Amino acid sequence: MDPHSSAQDVHRCDLCETAIVHSYCDFCHVNLCKPCILDHILDEYDKHKIVPFQKRRSTLIHLKCETHPHRNCEFQCKDCNNIFVCSSCMASTQHKGHNFVEVTEVYKAKKDDIKKDTKELENHISPTYEEIAFYLENQLASLDGGYDKLTTTMSKQGEQWHREIDIIVNKMKTEISEIKVKHKELLQKHLNEIKQIQSLIKKTLHALRTIEESTEVSSTIEYNSKIREFSKPPPNVKVTLPTFISIPIDREKLYTLFGQITPLSTVTEENVLSLNQPNTSVKELLDEPELVTKIQTGQKYLCSVTCVNEDMIWTSGASTDIKCFNIKGSTLHTILTKSGAWPDDIAVDSDGYLLYSDAQARTVHKVKSGRTEELIRLQGWRPYNLCVTSTGDLLLTMYSDDGTQSKAVRYSGSTEKQTIQFDDEGKPLYSGNIYAKYITEIRNHDICVADYGAGAIVVVNQDGKLRWKYTGHPSVTINKQFNPYGITTDSQSRILTADINNNCIHILDQNGQFLRYIDNCDLKYPRGLCLDNNDDLFVCEVFTGNVKKIKYFK
Repeated sequence: MDPHSSAQDVHRCDLCETAIVHSYCDFCHVNLCKPCILDHILDEYDKHKIVPFQKRRSTLIHLKCETHPHRNCEFQCKDCNNIFVCSSCMASTQHKGHNFVEVTEVYKAKKDDIKKDTKELENHISPTYEEIAFYLENQLASLDGGYDKLTTTMSKQGEQWHREIDIIVNKMKTEISEIKVKHKELLQKHLNEIKQIQSLIKKTLHALRTIEESTEVSSTIEYNSKIREFSKPPPNVKVTLPTFISIPIDREKLYTLFGQITPLSTVTEENVLSLNQPNTSVKELLDEPELVTKIQTGQKYLCSVTCVNEDMIWTSGASTDIKCFNIKGSTLHTILTKSGAWPDDIAVDSDGYLLYSDAQARTVHKVKSGRTEELIRLQGWRPYNLCVTSTGDLLLTMYSDDGTQSKAVRYSGSTEKQTIQFDDEGKPLYSGNIYAKYITEIRNHDICVADYGAGAIVVVNQDGKLRWKYTGHPSVTINKQFNPYGITTDSQSRILTADINNNCIHILDQNGQFLRYIDNCDLKYPRGLCLDNNDDLFVCEVFTGNVKKIKYFK
């Protein structure tokens, strides 16, 4: 047994291979006993890092600075495409006035992403492919039995017709055999595709585990998520066995009346992976949406609503109060903003804690166990609207201090991960003003912004590339300019946005196609929107201070 590979054996020194290990070189990754430590560090190499064996692999391996080789690159310059720099570079004229981020913060954030991806692959994506493969293998396994029953039925019919129809029977058996070959080829082809993707997933998991165990900064930071690549499995293939339909004997029309063999019936069903979201079935829209209840908040200029669950909501408006109500309209909690300013928007994170943005203080806060803590503080920008994604990230719209620029930014905790501001031609995606820009995420990870100032819904993909814009839909019931405010998405990837000027809600599909309005619930200046887990819609009415719960699904 190899003493270095056995988990049950005593760890030995990698140099002498006999003594019990005492220390570890965190740069060379070798086990060392006490006598061998000196021999190891006295070689011509000067970068050894000796640590107690219990703390092995705890030292981060930083890149060396190209300009200052004696220093490690412990920072990234955000203004220079996140290049690695050392402390001497930061003080140089080349980076004067630039913004920097510690490499350890980026490293930790990436490690968290890797753990999330590994968990998603292991717990959701890989099992989904296993189910598809199992389904196809069962179809293949039962294929012969199904076709045997089919040919037996046909043979009995042939025996009744005796010799005069033997030729026809044999001809139809040949047809069945040909169809069977096609059937098997269809299923085998789809199974091969699934097996190939499963192999790629296993390789990806192996690579992720290697990076997780690695302490190399560059390979970790350069990691690109594969989740989106595997998040949409190929369509399911359902091939129905042909049937044999017997017909009474008529010798003059022997061939045509003997029976019919139906062709293969192939139906494809889209597989939708629900990442960190509950699996939902297809829901049809009601012909006439229904007003379920009305909650009177008593808040002036009611702007935002967010659901904690089916029975509890938070609301905010033109006051320092953020109020929590149950579905019966009773006040459960009241939170005061830390700065004494109005909250600009509210959301609930994946742990159920309240988040609120404060443009005046340039901050985003989290309310946890009754205590308010600062999560994000901006410089030169003011936060406006926010939402929490299916992966737990925070999407935040913001505008510049001078009110001329707007952008959307993704955060993991308090770490900025992504900025969305310009299209491929370098033109601004969003209007440059201080008007509200509510934001939400579709189940396919597209990001939707209701740009009130531009009179448009702007949708980009997960990478920030523009997909489409929606600027309203002509209708006899829509009389004024389209200026969207609140926006949300449901379990069917439909997008709902509040049209405050026309007192209605627009419903679009995930590709921007208009589906219908909700304009029958006596809506008065709707603004903030949210959905509970049952896809029931909550709508803020700005001037009445009411929140209306509307059912629009069957």
